Amino acid sequence: MTSPARHLISISDLEDDDLRHIVARGAQFADGGQPYPQTLDGDVVGIYFKRSSTRTRTAFSSGSLRLGARIVTYQNGDLQLATGETLEDTGDILSRMLDVLVARTAEPTADLRALAARGSMAVVNAMSAEEHPTQALTDLTALQRHFGRIEGLRVLYLGEGNNTASALALALSRFPGTELHLRTPAGYGLDAGYLAEAAKQAEAYGSVVTERHDMDGLPEGVDVIYTTRWQTTGTTKPDPNWREVFAPFQVRAELWASSPDAVFLHDLPAHRGEEVTAEVLDGPASIAFWQAEHKLYSAMAVLEWCARGRTAETAAPDNSPETQA
Repeated sequence: MTSPARHLISISDLEDDDLRHIVARGAQFADGGQPYPQTLDGDVVGIYFKRSSTRTRTAFSSGSLRLGARIVTYQNGDLQLATGETLEDTGDILSRMLDVLVARTAEPTADLRALAARGSMAVVNAMSAEEHPTQALTDLTALQRHFGRIEGLRVLYLGEGNNTASALALALSRFPGTELHLRTPAGYGLDAGYLAEAAKQAEAYGSVVTERHDMDGLPEGVDVIYTTRWQTTGTTKPDPNWREVFAPFQVRAELWASSPDAVFLHDLPAHRGEEVTAEVLDGPASIAFWQAEHKLYSAMAVLEWCARGRTAETAAPDNSPETQA
């Protein structure tokens, strides 16, 4: 490596300029097209996914290859973690052979920090139980490209306060003038620690983060309506009647009566008829599949940031969020 490795385990690991740089760099990759710079030439990236994944795994695998790296893939049970080796020992060994490890565990974020503790290998959180930081970076990159800005955008999020919502709250609240209105079922809200941190950031940055557990008095004229799958990967719900609790939070076409210009986002996979109707997901307001394409561009930006750091060649253009802050 030409510079020290940097980990992306939580959005909170990023300084403001790093957050904006990754978003701007992802937009550059999306706008510039191929051929991509071989900024990871000679690097080896490990792809370790204990849970199912279509978009994130493919994005980081193909993104690594497009930037010139080689990849080694692991599935659940492939590593000696399955036989009792500690996370720290596994991380120690992998760091002697890999430059970057992209890991999806759907387990505590602390496990990823243990993997990162004893070596120079960069570790990327491709989804833990508490947070999905690379999804938030994807979302911000898509929003930047669609609206030309992130500052001032108003987002209505409906559904479970899961790892996607946690990361979105941490990321969006750091852009002045933004509003994130979370409407989550009682008992399925945002983790209290994440909500408190996002609220603290909102106060500091001049943004808004709110959470309620009902669908009364929804904000009007929002720019974005966002939902996620109700059954988050790797989790189950103890209440057998949970679908009845979630039903009022389904995204339906009626929501556009008070926000006619809003776009629809979804981190996918989607279950039509549960968290969102087919009419919305496949309708003109939906940019969910275009949003998913940005996982590739955002993954490339994250990999480059972790493995190489910023250089003059990868600096954001003058019209990037860095120059608008």
